[in-house]
Amino acid sequence: MKDFNEDRLRHARKIRKKRRKRILLTIISIFLLISIGGLSFMAYKSYSALDNTYSEIERGAKSKLRDEQVYVSNDPFSVLLLGVEDYSSEHDKGRSDTIMVATFNPKDQTMKLVSIPRDTLVDIPDNGENKINHSFAYGGKELVIDTVENFLNIPIDYYVTVNFNGFKNIIDEVGGVTVDVPFDFSDINKDWDKFYFKEGKQKLNGEEALVYARMRKKDPRGDFGRNERQRQIVTSLIDKALSPKTFLKVDDLAEEVGSNVETNMKIKEGLAFLQKYKDFSSSSLEQIEFSGTDEYYSGVYYFIPDEEKTDEIIKELQHHLQYTPPETEDTDEESSY
Repeated sequence: MKDFNEDRLRHARKIRKKRRKRILLTIISIFLLISIGGLSFMAYKSYSALDNTYSEIERGAKSKLRDEQVYVSNDPFSVLLLGVEDYSSEHDKGRSDTIMVATFNPKDQTMKLVSIPRDTLVDIPDNGENKINHSFAYGGKELVIDTVENFLNIPIDYYVTVNFNGFKNIIDEVGGVTVDVPFDFSDINKDWDKFYFKEGKQKLNGEEALVYARMRKKDPRGDFGRNERQRQIVTSLIDKALSPKTFLKVDDLAEEVGSNVETNMKIKEGLAFLQKYKDFSSSSLEQIEFSGTDEYYSGVYYFIPDEEKTDEIIKELQHHLQYTPPETEDTDEESSY
């Protein structure tokens, strides 16, 4: 009788466990349905705000280095990221003080991010050699795209520009970003307010993040240290933007993005990107850095990239994009005879 009662108790416990599992699965299923429905509703509400970000470029939808247009849901693609200082002048378009190139590969769900120092001496089409950040002042985003394509010998499929005021607001909307401060320092913003940064992990609001990203003179690595701090903010922002808490702020975030971001990526392409890279996080991101020398010409500072290292970066990006330049194809064909 004792064994029978123990069997009945074990059987009852199993039934209760199964019921709890079914209840838990039901709750999770309902939560997912509500979440998906809510996100769809918020995406619909935010569509008009995000639609303001779209801005075509003169060349059209396809890079001049592409035979065919790429699609974010299927093909490797590149994005030029520009942080723009708007000087609000009729004769001055501003400067692109932050220049980054991101490449995405859908097969292995990876991203490579390279910063181009703003003082890098490059050939600017129809304008001769000069600092790469001057290309924006000479010809806006179109000329920056042409300059970067010539410099890196890869197609730039999309661009994104963010003005610095929008940069602050977007970070505040996602609840700030966490960075690993490399050393103690302080700096000021445009209003002469002073900010302090201590070595180690630190959470920053939008204004703090802007000061952190722009400081250069106190960094022993100069522009390289500045670029590293900017990449820290980008990677932290990616994780915050993809977190579930951010979904609840999607309307406010969409308004900020719509007002301060400009891109040639259409909303439907953006949604396809989010679907394809739904499991993406900053751990799938590899950061790449240039090396070179500091030079002065007529008292003006320029960064001269190391040719060998630059060639390595170019080949790495081309491989990640599965892109073969035409001249390389011709060389391969000649060598096969």
